[in-house]
Amino acid sequence: MNNSDLLNIAQEHGSPVYVYDADKIASQYHRLTSAFSGVSKLRLNYAAKALSNISILKLMNSLGSGLDTVSIQEVEMGLLAGFSPDSIIYTPNGVSMEEIEMVAKKGVQINIDNLSILEQFGSKHPKVPVCIRINPHVMAGGNANISVGHIDSKFGISIHQMPHLLRIVENTGMHINGIHMHTGSDILDIEVFLYASEILFDTAKHFDNLEFLDFGSGFKVPYKPNDIETDIEELGTKLTEKFNAFCKETGKELTLAFEPGKFLVSEAGYFITKVNVVKQTTSTVFAQVDSGFNHLIRPMFYNSYHHIFNLSNPEGKERFYSVVGYICETDTFANNRRIAEINEGDLLCFRNAGAYCFSMASNYNSRYRPAEVLWYNGKAHLIRKRERFEDLLRNQVQVDFTVKKKVEASAQK
Repeated sequence: MNNSDLLNIAQEHGSPVYVYDADKIASQYHRLTSAFSGVSKLRLNYAAKALSNISILKLMNSLGSGLDTVSIQEVEMGLLAGFSPDSIIYTPNGVSMEEIEMVAKKGVQINIDNLSILEQFGSKHPKVPVCIRINPHVMAGGNANISVGHIDSKFGISIHQMPHLLRIVENTGMHINGIHMHTGSDILDIEVFLYASEILFDTAKHFDNLEFLDFGSGFKVPYKPNDIETDIEELGTKLTEKFNAFCKETGKELTLAFEPGKFLVSEAGYFITKVNVVKQTTSTVFAQVDSGFNHLIRPMFYNSYHHIFNLSNPEGKERFYSVVGYICETDTFANNRRIAEINEGDLLCFRNAGAYCFSMASNYNSRYRPAEVLWYNGKAHLIRKRERFEDLLRNQVQVDFTVKKKVEASAQK
């Protein structure tokens, strides 16, 4: 997919619009499977929360992926997309026991991350296989909001609570078939994975009936031209060696599992917006686009970087711009960024718009969520229509405020 394809999509479907390249997604999937080809049993469970459009889920299913879910709605979407129940893992946090039991009835792999729910579930359903999410107390991740394996995190069962955990398992007689961890996202240093893997291996030795070890994900992808990223190939070589040695030591042929989300879809995504106004102030030149943090909140929420280029004038002389949105609060996508000269009406394209972009969009300011397009087999396929006014009202129930007035008028007569 090239710039002219993106321009044609914007002309056909309007702006703002999200575009995803299926070839890039497939390439990333095969890159990861190739990196861990030395493992006899490998399972990649796509993290649905990164981008949950059902067409994307179907694409992942066609590639042979499993599915990582965090809500019963994602589970149901995955089943609708064609995933078999045994290829889905459900890792909630702080949800009700009722939801967990509803998911368990569907035959999906349950992953529990706190002692209270573990004891309740094990007491009621001791024969249902359960994975345990541990907290390895490893501080990792590119931002505090996406670092989830440290001591103050709400996620996982602390490795220091192992005696209590083992007592619950023994008392309930429950079946533990997997151990899981996830330390955070945007991890560059593969030594973090290797260090945490030793903690996971040590934890796994306490359980005799394991079928898999799940290392989560968190691989860093490049956001800028010539940016650094996680060396997947080096990680594959080193972690495969450790994993195979552990399996040989314990005499178990386990499955090595990962839950990539951003790694698979981030670079495949493009977000196209139109410049409404070029505004010069005393100190800044603003390029104001027809979007805001209602469509792309990552720069504001995570201070994330998205490379922006002028799709309409890619070879123009570069100037400095602050790219901002149309929301009634500060929604700055980029500060003082070098971009080819921008004129009103130009189309700007944001890269790395595949993960946690549309999935975190909202109707703030009563704005419509944009369309989504999948570039597949050399053609653009609309996979989500742009919202319209009736979509904003679809689930709202309007109160008739004229009733009281009618009653009062009748009483006066």
